[in-house]
Amino acid sequence: MFGKKTDEEKQAIVDMKAADKALNENSDRERRAGIRHETPEYHRLNRAANEAAAKVSWLRGGTKRGR
Repeated sequence: MFGKKTDEEKQAIVDMKAADKALNENSDRERRAGIRHETPEYHRLNRAANEAAAKVSWLRGGTKRGR
């Protein structure tokens, strides 16, 4: 059925949102600490967020194109 998400898609969306939240919280924490460069932790969290977004359709906020 068009528009209905599978359980896998729902989980991928949850994972993507959690990865984005972790990245944003880390960025805020580093900014408040006066860190203005990209730290190894930022790179790790950014990579995880990008990998999570690649599993979600761009129609649902991710970067996955087509099926």
